[in-house]
Amino acid sequence: MMMQDLVKQDLLKPDLVRIAEQIAAQLVARKETIAVAESSTGGLISAALLAVPGASAYFLGSAVVYTRDARRVLMEIPDQEMKGIRSASEVYAKLLAGQIRRRFSSDWGLSETGATGPTGNRYGDAAGHSCMAVAGAETAAITLETGSTDRLGNMHAFAASALNLLLQKLT
Repeated sequence: MMMQDLVKQDLLKPDLVRIAEQIAAQLVARKETIAVAESSTGGLISAALLAVPGASAYFLGSAVVYTRDARRVLMEIPDQEMKGIRSASEVYAKLLAGQIRRRFSSDWGLSETGATGPTGNRYGDAAGHSCMAVAGAETAAITLETGSTDRLGNMHAFAASALNLLLQKLT
């Protein structure tokens, strides 16, 4: 499926691409790179960044870390390193952002982890709960609570928030 098809099907909304264009301009001007680890957004953050022509100048790669096995295999974060850390938390989001940055040797790491819905997760977080983090010249993490059970709507809101967090740190 091509990016234009994703936009037409309303999966990759134009506002995500607009934010990604601003991020791309900042990264290209600074000659910096990004790697992404995302969970409940299922690749939307990466898709938005890759929708911008010339993405190969700044986008090094990504991983959809949706399961415990994906965390172990793709991120090389063992179970013992997760002691006392919930997966849908700012602490975990920071860990993911730092780890994806290290694995790709990028200037910036961006991560997202949450519960899209229509139900919550096994940790007691309601649908619409997401944590995202940026690791780079600055490190930051935020939590978003949409209060919605709309899975696709939450995926979009989480991706937009993560991209906006990165843009804030770049500017």
